[in-house]
Amino acid sequence: MIDYNRNRLPTTPAAAIRQQKQIAKKVIATDEYDKVIKLVCGVDVSYRNGIAHCSAVVMNIDDLSIVVEQAATKSEIKNPYIPGLFILREAGPILHTIRRLKCYDILLVDGNGLLHPRRCGLACHIGVIADKPAIGVAKSLLCGSVRDDNYVELEGEIIGYRIAKAHKSLYVSIGHKVSLNSAVSTIERVTKKGEWLPEPLRLADTYSKL
Repeated sequence: MIDYNRNRLPTTPAAAIRQQKQIAKKVIATDEYDKVIKLVCGVDVSYRNGIAHCSAVVMNIDDLSIVVEQAATKSEIKNPYIPGLFILREAGPILHTIRRLKCYDILLVDGNGLLHPRRCGLACHIGVIADKPAIGVAKSLLCGSVRDDNYVELEGEIIGYRIAKAHKSLYVSIGHKVSLNSAVSTIERVTKKGEWLPEPLRLADTYSKL
């Protein structure tokens, strides 16, 4: 259970930056899970008429044709989109939604993890607060540069990896309790042939727009 009182969400950009710096120190960048990953949860948020529609979809990593569980919430949009401060807009809806799920092993978050100027994107924030393994999956490059081997580097540090599919790119990074290699292999495993997005995130995106 997430302790929302202990992990109070920020409401201003300054407070969000302070919390990012605090949470960045708590991110575990190695594989810290005590069982084989089976249930993969994708979570995404879409916006319509001043309302944030959040959807979470849980799928079995061995059978991407079946949705094991799903949850959805609606909430008022309280903050504008600010690059690098996605937590102001999406952390609340996401945490509220995943709290409704019975079981999942790892989270795929539509946003960055360590691939962030302060090493604390949305996936880090959610992973640390929920105390769950989490992976950041972003559709655009927020910072750093992509090397010839597809690793993303910033200030001499590898902070992400680009996966190119269907003439598009995804930028994968550590959220919490998972190594970068495991994060990349998990994303590749749950992405259907010919698709761009990993299946749990693709369905979460679709359901959030219904």
